[in-house]
Amino acid sequence: MSGFHHVEVWVADLAEARAQWGWLLRELGFDRADEWAGGESWAAGGAYLTLTTSPNLTGTTHDRRSPGVNHLAFKAGSRERVDAVMAEAERHGWRPLYHDRYPHAGGPDHYAGWLENTAGFKAELVADPS
Repeated sequence: MSGFHHVEVWVADLAEARAQWGWLLRELGFDRADEWAGGESWAAGGAYLTLTTSPNLTGTTHDRRSPGVNHLAFKAGSRERVDAVMAEAERHGWRPLYHDRYPHAGGPDHYAGWLENTAGFKAELVADPS
């Protein structure tokens, strides 16, 4: 069986990540599966996302324009759900991206919203196909 088992995201400020990512992941139907002093895991659909800090970090922000991961794209449900999360995102540390082309920045048949948090991580919220 193919698919992701988990994704691990290293963060510099765990408290900030818990607040920002925690809000977003709850909104997208994830449940906190585990929590420890240096991180936490959120599960949905048989896979999980881990947010953790490490003494091996080489910086304090994520640069999505450098080689590596540009963004994480999440199945977000209905178009109305995408709209609702996008409307609340700024109150939870996420800045809308491509807002002038929302919700079709990915093309006329792709309904999605893009967000960036204060650490520079980008998330894409993809609506179910109509």
